[in-house]
Amino acid sequence: MRDAVTSLIKNYDVAGRYFDRNAIDTLKEYFDSGTARVQAAAAINSNAAALVKQAGSKLFEELPELIRPGGNAYTTRRLAACLRDMDYYLRYATYALVAGNTNVLDERVLQGLRETYNSLGVPIGPTVRGVQILKDLVKAQVVGAGITNTAFVDEPFDHITRELSERDV
Repeated sequence: MRDAVTSLIKNYDVAGRYFDRNAIDTLKEYFDSGTARVQAAAAINSNAAALVKQAGSKLFEELPELIRPGGNAYTTRRLAACLRDMDYYLRYATYALVAGNTNVLDERVLQGLRETYNSLGVPIGPTVRGVQILKDLVKAQVVGAGITNTAFVDEPFDHITRELSERDV
């Protein structure tokens, strides 16, 4: 797993270059937002179970067919698996948020996930919607923790939704 700093260093090392103004600005931005990233992670951590539960409730309110007979979250086991997956997305998005890098999401969550979901018949659209709901709830939680600039919160959640979303081939 890499963070914003090690990724930047790797890229410049591979190119055999010294840091330029862009690299220095990237590092400055990462370190300037460090306290806010840690505070956001603490706010998420202290309310993770409630965030997942609330996101699940909102998702099933929007898409009630998921919890009806024949729906993908109809049985208790399937509902629990859905909430478990939302918890995974939240936990790994928090790691990526602190790291300032989505590498951990690619390595630990997204690699092969779409194919796995397709083979199991898990609908991608509602999964993406659930992640978007989770992002909105997390942003509200972070604002409630006193962090005014929440732009950095978007990155990991948007990365998950972008990577899971349907693509033209």
